[in-house]
Amino acid sequence: MKIKQLRNIFVIPLIFSIFSCSQNTYDDIEEETNPIPEIVTYQDVKYIIDGACIACHSNPPQNGAPMSLVSFEHVKEAVQNRDLISKISKNVGDNGLMPLGGPRLPQSSIDLIIEWNNDGLLEN
Repeated sequence: MKIKQLRNIFVIPLIFSIFSCSQNTYDDIEEETNPIPEIVTYQDVKYIIDGACIACHSNPPQNGAPMSLVSFEHVKEAVQNRDLISKISKNVGDNGLMPLGGPRLPQSSIDLIIEWNNDGLLEN
């Protein structure tokens, strides 16, 4: 009888803990704190570029960066002609991931830049 009771004390909680585990990541369950505006403009994405890119993509560019991203025109040109969205969307460990040396931008920041592109790369 004691063995059965001990088994129930240890096995049942173990079974519950195993089946209560989830395959969700933090990104899957994280609440969206900054919803994407109806129309995204450069002013909405500028803080991302300033925070993640300007260290290398300053004027003049540093650390071997090929171009500056200090102005609307520079960033717009990078999206249109230099594959900026593809470079920031790569997975960690992929060649060409920007920002160089990581970490990868949060998906919400990438989504905002993608939406800016979809909305026509508006300045204001």
